[in-house]
Amino acid sequence: MLQRIQTIWTFLAVLAAVFLFVSGQDVAQFGNISVVNIGCIILVLVGLLSIFSFKNRKRQILLNTVSIIINALLMGVLIYWLLNLSGGIQFPEKGIEPIFSLIAIICLIISNIYIKKDERLVKSVDRLR
Repeated sequence: MLQRIQTIWTFLAVLAAVFLFVSGQDVAQFGNISVVNIGCIILVLVGLLSIFSFKNRKRQILLNTVSIIINALLMGVLIYWLLNLSGGIQFPEKGIEPIFSLIAIICLIISNIYIKKDERLVKSVDRLR
């Protein structure tokens, strides 16, 4: 059932993580590890696992919740990075990276709402049998 609406919302969140990976290449690294790149790769993998675990709705909700938490942490790291850049926050070339995390969080919340609706529908049909 890959054609469900929650799959589309989860796929949009995965696309936001990919766009964050592409646009976040200039984010300063903490030590030798680029936290944003690793976070984006994890988000893409968890998102794709969530899309393809459509038969297990509880796992899908759990994976989406984990993605929401990772996106919130990435947004915090990106905002911290933006505030510590020279030129202040009004510099016009800065600031697009946290938007992708925010878009992904909104898409994942909407996806969880539709997954819960699906779960309620399946439970109501099971009661009639």
